[in-house]
Amino acid sequence: MVVTDSSDSGTILRVRGPLEFKCQLDSTDALLMQKVISRTFAALHSQVKSESCVLTVCDSSLIIWPNKGVYVTPEEITPNTLCEDIHQWIQTDEQESAGKRSSKKKNKKSSSASVINLCLMMEVTKTGPLSAPILRRTLQKSHFLSTTLPMDCVVRTTCSDTIKDAFERLLEALTHQLCEMEKVTLQHMKGATLLVPEPLHFLLPEPKGLVTVVYPAGVPDSQLETHRKELHQQFELPDDWPYFRRVNAFHFSNEPYKDGYLRNPHMVLTHPTLDNGKVYLVQGIYSYHHYMQDHMDDNGWGCAYRSLQTICSWFTQQGYVERAVPTHREIQQTLVDVGDKQGSFVGSRQWIGSIEVQVVLNQLLEVTSKIMFVSQGSELASKGRELANHFLTEGTPIMIGGGVLAHTILGVAWSETTGQIRYLILDPHYTGAEDLQVITDKGWCGWKGPDFWDQTAYYNLCLPQRPKVI
Repeated sequence: MVVTDSSDSGTILRVRGPLEFKCQLDSTDALLMQKVISRTFAALHSQVKSESCVLTVCDSSLIIWPNKGVYVTPEEITPNTLCEDIHQWIQTDEQESAGKRSSKKKNKKSSSASVINLCLMMEVTKTGPLSAPILRRTLQKSHFLSTTLPMDCVVRTTCSDTIKDAFERLLEALTHQLCEMEKVTLQHMKGATLLVPEPLHFLLPEPKGLVTVVYPAGVPDSQLETHRKELHQQFELPDDWPYFRRVNAFHFSNEPYKDGYLRNPHMVLTHPTLDNGKVYLVQGIYSYHHYMQDHMDDNGWGCAYRSLQTICSWFTQQGYVERAVPTHREIQQTLVDVGDKQGSFVGSRQWIGSIEVQVVLNQLLEVTSKIMFVSQGSELASKGRELANHFLTEGTPIMIGGGVLAHTILGVAWSETTGQIRYLILDPHYTGAEDLQVITDKGWCGWKGPDFWDQTAYYNLCLPQRPKVI
């Protein structure tokens, strides 16, 4: 396990690459097999510490030999060069075609560190005279183990770190990860069958930062609860948030999500300023669900379905549930199954409201919800304390329905002294593409004042409650 500095400044160095694990088991004795496997890991340690170990910077001409006094090519880069200057050598797709180097400096306004990706490689050829190959044939019964260890290490650097300092720490992280992989391999070995160790990164609350944990691939989270409890105790984390489930693995900013949905569009917004006001926001990650997604034309009737999908995505991506976000049809079928709707409701274009959202969350996700009733929109301005407390303690998105419209509330800015309030709204009525700039510039995700609500209409708010699980 590796804990990196949680400071927002600097650069994350991430090195990935395969290490070939091969060993021959001549005995079925468990203790002897463990010794052979440990010797194989020791050989891999030697490889990583040898002069054959090479780290290449992705999309760049930079090659670094960390065990040769941190030798770097081209010679313009020296061991004393600052880490963040590596960005100047990384080419974007457009600049690569033009043959120009990128000035990929990190955004000073961004709170997230930039990432430099590196590839772990081993030199096969060596200088000097070559010896003739020797072939030897031996007949014996044995069990040959062969797998690939997916090395994946991260180190967060500061603005003052040199390449020499950072790559020495990166090498330490690689050797430490091999130790963790050996522990996991031996612990979960079944006979002569190995489970591949799987490194994952998790971002913990400040000041703990980025943590790397090695799990056995193929073993479900449900069977790793004891290990996760130990991790919670080690890092002094509460037992009501599943920090170390696989779905909570840290998502690096340079990796797109495969499903195409935008995550947390509110993160790029500037918070409103209120006299003695504080901002209370949704905790964790959600995906933005809105009209016309998933090849589904629900324009004019599906806003509450989309708000519900956003809420469901939050519970999935925090690791509380292991099911996909439900479709409109699944939502409708659920309401029929519990007796809330007639059979003809499935496949229809009928609206749903906050109560139906509560029912579906309970039935499909086993998530309970509180309902807040507001007789007219003008009363919402007085609900600052209740809403602030919800985001502080539960941290889940809120579905609000009133009249024919439904929205998702992601947070509030509220002043206890003046009563001023602003609402962070995610609008499911958006029909365009997944364009973050359009969505935020046009207010589809944005801060709204009390006049955003119909002052005379009634509203029901569904406030999902977090399950208390690890």
